[in-house]
Amino acid sequence: MKLDSTNGDTKPSGSFTEGGGAADDDDVLVPPLNFAVVDNGIFRSGFPEPANFGFLKSLHLRSVICLCPEPYPEPNSEFLKSHGIRLFQFGIDGCKEPFVNIPEDTIREALKVVLDVRNHPVLIHCKRGKHRTGCLVGCLRRLQRWCLSSVFDEYQRFAAAKARVSDQRFIELFDISCLKHYPLSFSCSRK
Repeated sequence: MKLDSTNGDTKPSGSFTEGGGAADDDDVLVPPLNFAVVDNGIFRSGFPEPANFGFLKSLHLRSVICLCPEPYPEPNSEFLKSHGIRLFQFGIDGCKEPFVNIPEDTIREALKVVLDVRNHPVLIHCKRGKHRTGCLVGCLRRLQRWCLSSVFDEYQRFAAAKARVSDQRFIELFDISCLKHYPLSFSCSRK
C-alpha cells in the first residue's frame, strides 16, 4: 500500500491481492470487455486492448479468432507473434439492423477453427463481444445441443439492450448438419 502524504492524508494507492496485501499495477490482470469462458479451452470477449495483454498471456492462448474485417492492429499482432498465438481473421461487417448480413459460410469456417482442439485455448472476439461473437457462440451452442431458449438467454446476457432479433433468427436457422461430424471432445456438454 502506498500512502499519499502530499496533503497529509493517508489514502491507499494501487490494488490489493487476494491476501489483502498491496499489489503493483503491473500485477493487475485486466480482462477484455465482455470476457467470459465459453467452454473448456474456449473464451469470448470484445476487442482486446494493450491493457489486456497480461490477462491474455495468463490464458496461454494458442489461437485468436477475430470476427472484425479491419486490419488487425499492430500492437495486437506483435503481442500474438511474440507469444506464438495464431490469428484467424474472419471479417464480418458489424452492420446495424435492418441491413444485417451474417455470412453463414464465414460462421461455418470460424466454427471449424473453434471445433479443432489443436487451436485451443482459443479466444473469439469482435469489437464489443456482443453480436458477431454472440452469433458464433450461439451456433456453437446449437452444436452442443443447447435448447434455443438457453442459447438466446446467453446471447442476450452479452448483447443486453442491443440484442438483435436478426442475430437470434440467424442462430436459430443456422444449418449445423454439416458440422455434426466434428468431435466436441473439449466440451463438458458432450455425452
